[in-house]
Amino acid sequence: MTRIIVSLMAAAALVGCAHKGTNAVQADMPMEKGTVAAGAGSSVKMKGNPLPLAGTAVVVGQPLPAAMVTGAGLKPVNLGDGGGKVRIISVVPSIDTPTCDKQTHELSEKNGGLDKQVEMITVSMDLPFAQARFAKDAKISNVTFVSDYNMREFGEKNGLVIQPLGLLARAVIVTDKNNVVRYLQVVPEVTALPDMQAAMQAARGLL
Repeated sequence: MTRIIVSLMAAAALVGCAHKGTNAVQADMPMEKGTVAAGAGSSVKMKGNPLPLAGTAVVVGQPLPAAMVTGAGLKPVNLGDGGGKVRIISVVPSIDTPTCDKQTHELSEKNGGLDKQVEMITVSMDLPFAQARFAKDAKISNVTFVSDYNMREFGEKNGLVIQPLGLLARAVIVTDKNNVVRYLQVVPEVTALPDMQAAMQAARGLL
């Protein structure tokens, strides 16, 4: 467990500076509108340096693969079970970085009321305890946090593992009520924000 925590902290330091609290999130973070392909053979960049992705690519128009992650109370959750709901799945490398903090707050606070009809999910490799602490400190109650730290099924089955770091690439996935992927953005530059409003518009069109 200690090695996992140390590894995640070291990798998070590469993704962005240490977490400084939600009130200190920079307002001028760059935002990417483009996307790259998921999966082996593709890559994302970190401050311009390419990092290869691993796993089988998630595909728009296909069902989101079954993948077991860890939810609150260390309970297993299958992200391939959409429960008949439209979902926005926000994927972040580590919630303890300013970019991931801002991405998660935008999902929670700037969704224009979508959270009443759409399930909001944040996935990262952070331990569930860290996710619970983040949600409590940030006063976020309308987003479900799940962790891929254990078996890494979500990252591998969707082609979102940054191979050298063992973290998830920054991405946003929207699935319809039948669990079919209808929108996908894999952010080309890990330190930039995704176009969350585009994802929310896609989700709104599925209601």
